[in-house]
Amino acid sequence: MNAKEKGLTPVWLDDVFGVKKPVIAMLHLMALPGDPGFDSAGGMRAVIDRARRELDALQSGGVDAVMFSNEFSLPYLTKTEPITSIAMARVIGELMSEIKVPFGVNVLWDGMASIELATGTGASFVREIFTGVYASDFGLWDTNVGQAARHRARLGAQNVKLLFNIVPESAVYLAERDIESITKTTVFATLPDGLCVSGLTAGAATDTQILAKVKAAAGDVPVFVNTGVRAHNAAEQLAIADGAVIGTYFKKDGVFENAADQSRVEELMGVVKGLR
Repeated sequence: MNAKEKGLTPVWLDDVFGVKKPVIAMLHLMALPGDPGFDSAGGMRAVIDRARRELDALQSGGVDAVMFSNEFSLPYLTKTEPITSIAMARVIGELMSEIKVPFGVNVLWDGMASIELATGTGASFVREIFTGVYASDFGLWDTNVGQAARHRARLGAQNVKLLFNIVPESAVYLAERDIESITKTTVFATLPDGLCVSGLTAGAATDTQILAKVKAAAGDVPVFVNTGVRAHNAAEQLAIADGAVIGTYFKKDGVFENAADQSRVEELMGVVKGLR
């Protein structure tokens, strides 16, 4: 079986996004029920209303896809509580008729829950940590990619693409291995649909040298630059990566906590469309 037959080439990017160098915009949901920062007075209605406004700003600004994430569920769990996925499913369900672009989901930091949410909502892709063992700000971070792959198969969700965070935020790989080796064995042994390369935290610039090493070692597997893409560096980053995941830059004043700003979306997407 060759790489194309295994579904590991950038061809699937065309099938899902229909453009070169697709930009996936993060739609960061506010804190959800059970999270320390949840606004109990505003309740789920406040979460949904803000998500609706941001969805409109992102889509009107021209993004190629959106990814719903419980970004404000700080501090994160590596095994989430059921209420998190339930609340996220409600948000997506209420917005479904307004979603005009392909969408994905990311239940931080729980790969199994992400696959389940994608299956239940019809999402095209998920992004998560599926491989490796890490020392993180959230404790020891272990994974079981074989279990996750089998879970996707049992759910009949093989069409849900799995984007692997290969350089996770707020964590360090415990084994003493270089990024090229990690990339090669991840591609060979775990069959990711795509790889995501990040900076230190959300909004932090991704090291172009690391990005280039991952891209060179990934073979036919698409590589996304996962953090820190801005209007002034998009050309440099996308000269290497097959696509980008962008969150912080699209927000008012480029501040993580703020809501999406359509003018900033239009600015960056104008640059990206010029590159195509």
